[in-house]
Amino acid sequence: MKFVPALKSKLQDNADAEQARAMEAYMKDLFSFYGIKAPVRKTILKETINKFKSELSRDTIIEIVNTLYQDLHRELHYCAIELTDRFLKKNYEVDDIYFIEKLITTNSWWDTVDFIAKHILGNYLLQFPDQTTVVVTKFSSSKDMWLNRSAILFQLGYKEKTDTQLLFKLCDQHKSSEEFFIQKAIGWALREYSKINPEAVVKFVSKTDLKTLSKKEALKRIK
Repeated sequence: MKFVPALKSKLQDNADAEQARAMEAYMKDLFSFYGIKAPVRKTILKETINKFKSELSRDTIIEIVNTLYQDLHRELHYCAIELTDRFLKKNYEVDDIYFIEKLITTNSWWDTVDFIAKHILGNYLLQFPDQTTVVVTKFSSSKDMWLNRSAILFQLGYKEKTDTQLLFKLCDQHKSSEEFFIQKAIGWALREYSKINPEAVVKFVSKTDLKTLSKKEALKRIK
């Protein structure tokens, strides 16, 4: 499989050391960067996909994603989750939840986890709604904070399809968390739902002892 070496080579050719230092500092030096901004990265990924399209299948995509996730460069992690979303969307299999869980819990930080929660986990559970209770219960009860955050955020793109009762239940379950990323997730999920049903969000916030950050974020769009 020549896809991964070709992608890495193209990214290396476009590396920017100064930009990489800035990106690494922004991400608290948790990851290495080539220093490539999103539009250029996406173009490189698209060109590589087009070049090797005949080699790309469901199985090879999963293999590629697992390989990219072993690399230290953050841009390759972004490419991995973008490949997953592009090639597996509406084509998931039930057992892919283990693959998705691995993506969430590996190289974890808000930038990848939030994309995975909304675009990958969210779409997986739209395809397999009967798995929602089992998956969300497991993730929301996990000791892994990023799985908790994913459970809270997976409905971000659902709009009118949002399970209001489940959303409020998850927010209530984690309302006492001292984790910044959980407090922020609660506020973000509620704020997003307030675009659809502001009255329900106001009512929930008023009767729930949320952390200050969660409450502030939840009510940001409500006047």
